[in-house]
Amino acid sequence: MYSILVCDDEKDIVSAIRIYLTTAGYKIYEAYNGREALEQVRQHEIHLVIMDVMMPEMDGITAMVKIREESNLPVIMLTAKSEDTDKILGLEVGADDYITKPFNPVELIARVKSQLRRYMQLGGGTVTNSTIVLGGIQLNDDSKQVTVDGELISLTPTEYDILKLLMTHRGTVFSPKEIYKSVWKEEPLGAEGSVAVHIRHLREKIEINPAEPRYLKVIWGRGYRMEDNSH
Repeated sequence: MYSILVCDDEKDIVSAIRIYLTTAGYKIYEAYNGREALEQVRQHEIHLVIMDVMMPEMDGITAMVKIREESNLPVIMLTAKSEDTDKILGLEVGADDYITKPFNPVELIARVKSQLRRYMQLGGGTVTNSTIVLGGIQLNDDSKQVTVDGELISLTPTEYDILKLLMTHRGTVFSPKEIYKSVWKEEPLGAEGSVAVHIRHLREKIEINPAEPRYLKVIWGRGYRMEDNSH
């Protein structure tokens, strides 16, 4: 049974999400501010966090930064409909996805399942050879480990899936919409901007100089592709 931490200062929202997710078969831990969320993550085996942005004592963005210092477990941020800057900021500091309040329970469960599937290394398609090599980058799909020039790097599940998609189809240009559909398994509906944030994070981790990338190239007006310019 997977354990999910739900964190929101509105107890009615936490209660509603708990009902939806326990009915779907998940074990739920509860927190009502960012500080409590951090304590729960440290005390229990949590597989996914659903966390509000605006909270007292410690907001969701601050808690997200601290969680990312310790763990790559998937985090879904809850944002109000008007908080577009919070959505982008949440992704900037390491969130994997966001859901806008008020949310549809079916959508919530679908996104939870998608993030857990990737985190528990069950999805993302199959590769004939479990190790994909591109220049100095090695991606082992059995261990879910990525090394760059022999050094192990830490990726979130979303970053891993994007890198795997691009490395598996090296030289192929993927538009943000195509990447979103392949990785998130749903239509972007205007959410392609989140792809650019994850791409930037990836570059910071796999490139010596992200401003002059050896591997992850932007093809202006079209999208992104992986190529080997390491020599």
